[in-house]
Amino acid sequence: MNEEATYVCDSCGEEIVIPVDLTQGEQQQYYEDCPVCCNPNQISVEFDPSSGEVRAWCQHRD
Repeated sequence: MNEEATYVCDSCGEEIVIPVDLTQGEQQQYYEDCPVCCNPNQISVEFDPSSGEVRAWCQHRD
């Protein structure tokens, strides 16, 4: 299973690699500043335990 995922920052367009804690459930959501442009993002993570696939995306937080 993947323990990392990537998302593209809505503000600067950079691809960001994030660690994923699979013990926190199949659907996760949290806020984190982009390490490139420092703008806040709402990060969403979905984990499919049967396939091991992890998907992450973000929305810019105002």
